[in-house]
Amino acid sequence: MSGSSFGKAFQITTFGESHGQAIGVVIQGCPPGLFISQAVIQKALDKRKPGNGPASTKRKEPDTPIIMSGTFEGKTTGTPIMIMIENKDAKSKSYTDIASVFRPGHGDYTYHHKFGIRDYRGGGRASARETAARVAAGAVAQLVLDPYQIRIQSYTIGLGGIKTKSFDANAIDKNWLKCPDMEAAGKMEKRIEEVKLQGDSLGGIVEITAANVPAGIGEPVFDKLDADIAKAMMSIGAVKAVEIGAGIGSTEMTGFENNDQLTPEGFVSNHSGGILAGISNGDKIIVRVHVKPIPSILKAQKTLTDTGQPTIVSTKGRHDICAIPRINKVCESMLGLVLTDHILRQKTTGKNY
Repeated sequence: MSGSSFGKAFQITTFGESHGQAIGVVIQGCPPGLFISQAVIQKALDKRKPGNGPASTKRKEPDTPIIMSGTFEGKTTGTPIMIMIENKDAKSKSYTDIASVFRPGHGDYTYHHKFGIRDYRGGGRASARETAARVAAGAVAQLVLDPYQIRIQSYTIGLGGIKTKSFDANAIDKNWLKCPDMEAAGKMEKRIEEVKLQGDSLGGIVEITAANVPAGIGEPVFDKLDADIAKAMMSIGAVKAVEIGAGIGSTEMTGFENNDQLTPEGFVSNHSGGILAGISNGDKIIVRVHVKPIPSILKAQKTLTDTGQPTIVSTKGRHDICAIPRINKVCESMLGLVLTDHILRQKTTGKNY
């Protein structure tokens, strides 16, 4: 398995670069007979597209998915599914002046040292553009999860140092930041406007939940469900930390406080985030990801050229101010891919739900 593939029973391999002809994904292990359409995938991709908020890039890709293989008469056939998404709005000239310059915070320096060659246009393979392929794969994975009524949701609980103080599920779709606290959402938007004027960027925190996941999903020791979730989330370029359940908050609890006691009605609490010993316990899975600020900023920064000469760089072009809320859908997709993979792996043991 290469560094561009993820999963075992349900495996995806993404391909393409930010300014190449197309990006896409090959999916192997998808069960046959699932109803699939371009519209289903398009709906998922639309949730990743930049909106009209002040944090969004001006690059507007239609992200039209083309299903190249693996389906017949609207159903999956059990053979590899290939989905291609053409790049229609790439403007490579924005990067000509910095083709030999390493942008701070990007993968330019590390890709150069690993491969000895790199596509400088928009970050090439390291670009967040690649995540559209993951979202397309996540839409297919959801088809496997639907019979179990597994529902995955994400929302913004922190941005630029501003954190939510309340939770209103109805508020999530009422603001472009997908924040469950309308007052916090207003403060977040104001903070984005301030930082945008400074030519800078912001990070934040996204919480992702999965409801109706049956107990017993996950593998002991190295393929723990939470371990694979953490890897999935950390594989997203901007994510720098992952928490499950109470996460780092559990370090401030006693064992009695942290343990989720059992009753005939179910668990009293959910500090475990729905996972015990790497296996789902039937409660809601709760994941939080901490997202770093977008590294492409207008502020002048010290750096080096690919020949080791010191210089100053200011990244021009069309960039998000914050990866949130576009990254929210990517996180949902990665959680869906992990759950699908583990459910299909569990089926090989003969266990049905």
